[in-house]
Amino acid sequence: MKNLTLLILILLFATAVPVAAQQGKKPNIIFILADDLGYGNLTSYQSDSKTPTPNIDRLAKEGLKFTRFYSGNTVCAPSRCALMTGKHMGNAWVRGNAKAKDGLAALRPQDTTLSQRLKAAGYATGMYGKWGLGDEDSQGAPHLKGFDSFFGYLDQSHAHDYFTKRLYETANGKTFKVQVDSASYAQDLIMNKALQFIGDHRDEPFFLYLPLTLPHAELRVTDSLMKRFRNADGSSKFPPETPFEKKNNYDSQAQPHAAFAAMIHRLDADVGRVLEQVKKLGLDDNTYIFFSSDNGPHAEGGADPEFFNSAGGLRGIKRDLYEGGIRVPMLVRAPGKIAAGKVTNQPWAFWDVLPTFTRLVGTTTPADIDGLPFNAVLQGRPAEKTHDYLYWQFNEKGLKEAITQGPWKLIRFKQQGEPERFELYNIQQDRAEARNLAAQEREKVTALRKLMLAAKTPAENPRFRWDDVEK
Repeated sequence: MKNLTLLILILLFATAVPVAAQQGKKPNIIFILADDLGYGNLTSYQSDSKTPTPNIDRLAKEGLKFTRFYSGNTVCAPSRCALMTGKHMGNAWVRGNAKAKDGLAALRPQDTTLSQRLKAAGYATGMYGKWGLGDEDSQGAPHLKGFDSFFGYLDQSHAHDYFTKRLYETANGKTFKVQVDSASYAQDLIMNKALQFIGDHRDEPFFLYLPLTLPHAELRVTDSLMKRFRNADGSSKFPPETPFEKKNNYDSQAQPHAAFAAMIHRLDADVGRVLEQVKKLGLDDNTYIFFSSDNGPHAEGGADPEFFNSAGGLRGIKRDLYEGGIRVPMLVRAPGKIAAGKVTNQPWAFWDVLPTFTRLVGTTTPADIDGLPFNAVLQGRPAEKTHDYLYWQFNEKGLKEAITQGPWKLIRFKQQGEPERFELYNIQQDRAEARNLAAQEREKVTALRKLMLAAKTPAENPRFRWDDVEK
């Protein structure tokens, strides 16, 4: 009897050790960032979308969907700056798009990033896709900002080219140019590297940042994929088509509707590949997968957000501070850690990702950021603390500023040398921002204008000083 009892104890101990070890392991984190993907391009947000996204929809069905999640800005680089640094546009170093080579659109040594903090916490860190916050010889180069490995584009202009002769790589503490086959689709090359990263680091905690370029213009996919969105006679399955003629960074596209639909399909398929890889390697129960977009839908290179209802009933697109320009999808899946099929309407933003991730991995959160952790929300509980307001600014053809507080949203428009102009919306009752209440609610405009002034500091970066229009 004693021998039997001893045997049972030994067996229980032997089986308990791996379980305890697994429970004590830090979670893997995968953050997938689409480029210019509209709120309405996903069937999990708009059921009648012309572009079905079954793999991305799985994240919603098996996890948590945010309906009021906001990007860092309404264009690429500053939005990614907010994501990486935890600072909104009133305090960030990068507040607009610019070339990184002048040093003013690249992160500085003092701009510590999410990836640097996770790396310091013992994580393997990899990025595959588009960086946009520093070239290889700048202080914002990926290897200086916490990434062990990187493969893709450094500059947002270069990222328009889906067939290119060169990409960039980070390895052994350096970032450098690599030659690639210009006949190869860059998305293929990037995804293959990303999936390899997951496999290479299956036995240690990892952070995979996957800022893919789809569906940003130019509207280009492989011929084999385009065939899926054409009829037998070669015509588009998405008429009417208005051919796009080559302009600026974008090549001609005879069937932009079909090409855009193909890019959404490809993005969705690649999210499916990530899900499949995580499951195949037995990492499902210890991996958080986040999915979002850097800003609202674009109308570049022949893209047609009106035809696809890409903003999902919201007003505005990329470069607007209306909801359609900054409200983006956010889906989070982590089996066993996040309940399936849940929805939250609590507003959060890109600058909240950093403190959420630092808490998730059990490391310290910096005090000088604007973000708040939403870990409690991931676990189905009320947030410990919520924002009093959310703030954005953007300057192309004049300054635009926006601030939300509760149901209210104030947008300020200011051209240099001209009077400022305001629009006020109750976005709880009017999500399409169709009724400007500024004339009727003057006290609310005054209060939010005062809060808007308090929300920002003068830009340290001379590239983004707006002079009198910022005041």
